[in-house]
Amino acid sequence: MTGGEVAGILVAVFWAILVSFLAVVLVRLAQTLRATTRLVAEVTEQAVPLLADASATVRSAQTQLDRVDAIATDVQEVTSNASALSTTVASTFGGPLVKVAAFGYGVRRAMGRVPDERPRDRSRRTVVGRTIPGAREGRGRWGRKG
Repeated sequence: MTGGEVAGILVAVFWAILVSFLAVVLVRLAQTLRATTRLVAEVTEQAVPLLADASATVRSAQTQLDRVDAIATDVQEVTSNASALSTTVASTFGGPLVKVAAFGYGVRRAMGRVPDERPRDRSRRTVVGRTIPGAREGRGRWGRKG
């Protein structure tokens, strides 16, 4: 055998090994692609019902939010009406009630006085059977002149 024939045999063996290696890699890649296809199909089967349930839940939540919004609007209207009613009642009855109360107080004070009653002596006070002199005139609450 010549050197060219040995080189040809080496190249042929190298190509046989390379083709075998590539065949193994392609077989493994085909298995991985089949497994990935199965996994995607299973995820799709499970995801579609989940998405349908999520969509129904979002629609239900939107319906409930619409109801809550309507209730909040009604409560705001009732609050506004109660405030207006309170203002109307206060302005209608407030002034006259104060006047009636003041008149009643004046009548009670007038009816409670006896015409011959002398004014009290404010310079002396009685405490449990003893008479003590009143505070000095011209002094304030804390005993200072003021």
